[in-house]
Amino acid sequence: MWCNKAVCLFSVFFWIILIKVSQTQIVDRPNVLLIILDDFRPAINYGYGDEKAITPNIDRIIKNGYFFENAFAQQALCAPSRNSMLTGRRPDTVRLYDFYSYWRHTSGNYTTLPQYFKQHGYRTHSVGKVFHPGASSNFTDDYPLSWSEPAYHPTTDQYSNAPVCIDLENGELKRNLLCPVIPQMQPGHTLPDIESTIEAKRFLQTMGKDPYFLAVGYRKPHIPFRIPMQYLEQHSVSKFSTLDLDYPPYGLPSVAWSSFLDVRNRDDFQQLNVSFPYGRVPDDFKLRIRQHYYAAVTYVDELIGQLLKEIDQSRTIIVLTADHGWALGEHGEWAKYSNYDVAVRVPLVVSAPALPVRNDRQKIENVVELLDLFPTLVDLAGLPPVQTCNLKRPHKDTTCTEGKSLLSLLISNYSAYMDDRDEWIAYSQYPRPGTYPTISPNSDEPKLKHIKIMGYSMRTERFRYTAWIRFDAINFKRDWSVIYGEELYDHLIDPQENMNLIDRTPLGAIVDALRTKLQEKFP
Repeated sequence: MWCNKAVCLFSVFFWIILIKVSQTQIVDRPNVLLIILDDFRPAINYGYGDEKAITPNIDRIIKNGYFFENAFAQQALCAPSRNSMLTGRRPDTVRLYDFYSYWRHTSGNYTTLPQYFKQHGYRTHSVGKVFHPGASSNFTDDYPLSWSEPAYHPTTDQYSNAPVCIDLENGELKRNLLCPVIPQMQPGHTLPDIESTIEAKRFLQTMGKDPYFLAVGYRKPHIPFRIPMQYLEQHSVSKFSTLDLDYPPYGLPSVAWSSFLDVRNRDDFQQLNVSFPYGRVPDDFKLRIRQHYYAAVTYVDELIGQLLKEIDQSRTIIVLTADHGWALGEHGEWAKYSNYDVAVRVPLVVSAPALPVRNDRQKIENVVELLDLFPTLVDLAGLPPVQTCNLKRPHKDTTCTEGKSLLSLLISNYSAYMDDRDEWIAYSQYPRPGTYPTISPNSDEPKLKHIKIMGYSMRTERFRYTAWIRFDAINFKRDWSVIYGEELYDHLIDPQENMNLIDRTPLGAIVDALRTKLQEKFP
């Protein structure tokens, strides 16, 4: 189907009016359930087509709504990504690339997504890991500004990285990567995500007809894979027998490499004696990592199913996403900490009572960003639209967003006919302390004072281009005159990003155009 721009604009306008009317007639103020998973690549069976995944409850949300096939986080690290998503601002605006500063003190008193709903009469509640706990959310999860009541954290969170994994050889307790357990035998006799589900259900059962904005942040499938052991039975190691390309891409600059130090620090992984930074993981352990990751996904999917039973879906907007992805051996890496698709691509699933369900158009292929979630949810709920920030002075306004509303995609897939395809680009970034992987300072998770390089990346429909440039972390200044490395991946021929084409002479004009576009975005 094709339409000219004028006709498409009329179509979008018609659907927006229809949605506003239907919300007034059917759902005065729809509830919002925002589910955020941790380190969750799109390991989903329905729609995303991951046949190894067992995700019947997430599948059901997709079947009742829409999913974005190409949604990307702004940084593949928990705190920066979450603060960016929930403020609608890029990491360079929030000025957070690690875990140790609070944007209201160091950048600007920005209105957050839940705060905006709270200001418009919603009861807002945070359960589990929504904002990253600690300094990056003022040790309060941004309460009382974002939330109507103190955020809830499971009591068993304190054991998430404790030596609670039983070594089958000697019975000792270890800090393992692979950590199947019996919940009743763990400290507190349960696990954090189970506690979060119970709290979320309690909140929902108290709400009555008042509108709410409930954010539930699950800990899994983040490492360690401390999960009920019965979920391993659903994922035989044999189904992971086909190995992916598991070595650094041809032409990869050393500055781009993630050496997965958090995985290396686990007791069971240390016993493998994998050399730093490029040593390969033994094949049998690779398969077990994949098995445990997918078992963790199935575990959290079942908890989501319990939560959905408490939801009135006829009056509730449901969004499921993640803070970023996680590599399962792609490029030889077992982590996030990079600008690859596998690290920054996330699921983005939306179900809303006012949206028409079209089985032939559930998938939206346009490249979008987690930044877009703020204005999209506001529009779906029928609240006053959030203005776009002045990109030359993004710190100026308290309430604005650097993202764009995806409502037009959800109601008509209008963007498929847009003349300006440049609008649909996703930008991400990742900091480094130097050009080569290091243990100290940690090149995967550098503190602000150690950052000397920033890798800026753009993902178009076809290409991913990344430039690693000099960065002044004291003054937050970029220096494009010093480029430490570049990457170019062509998704038309290399969707897994295994071959860096940056030095291919025939592609020089494309590289120049993408570099110019990226520099204009981050001057």
